[in-house]
Amino acid sequence: MPKLGMEPIRRDALVNATIAEIGAAGSLDVTVSRIAKRAGMSSALAHHYFGGKEQIFLAAMRRILTDFGAEVRAELATAVPDQRAAAIIRASFAQSCFAPEKISAWMTFYVMAQNNPQALRLWRIYQRRMRSNLSHALRPLVADAAADAAVLAALIDGLYLRSALHDPETSQIATRQALAVLDMLLHAKARPVQ
Repeated sequence: MPKLGMEPIRRDALVNATIAEIGAAGSLDVTVSRIAKRAGMSSALAHHYFGGKEQIFLAAMRRILTDFGAEVRAELATAVPDQRAAAIIRASFAQSCFAPEKISAWMTFYVMAQNNPQALRLWRIYQRRMRSNLSHALRPLVADAAADAAVLAALIDGLYLRSALHDPETSQIATRQALAVLDMLLHAKARPVQ
């Protein structure tokens, strides 16, 4: 088995430090120097691996999205077919999504996506994946899965932002609200029996 070199270890340390620093600051108002110090290395090394603060942040956001994807897959793995959309909703409001540093990263990500093409591209990938997963889950249950998936994806984002800005404990309320809307969509637009 090949030995793991220092580069992946240092990159990982910088990503973790970035998430922690953004969480501590509550924004992207952190320096590469602070990130590198938290990671236990020089800012020159951080610049060597990533190029700059925006690139480090994008790597951190990719990590957060990867962790979120794992949360979704774990929920889907135990869901029966007609409960897959509910599983995605539950994963979207999992307690792990409400760690203060992740909330700060998400808020920063939404703002950054307005002006940074790479962040916008990453946001669009996240949105397409969310709508695709919801659409796939809803397809056997409703007449217009794509439209209902778009509604649920927008609702999830809105409820997440509201919950994150108020109190992470409201994630349970947000989950119940999103599941109630899902239930309304399933009952209002159920696919006719053929």
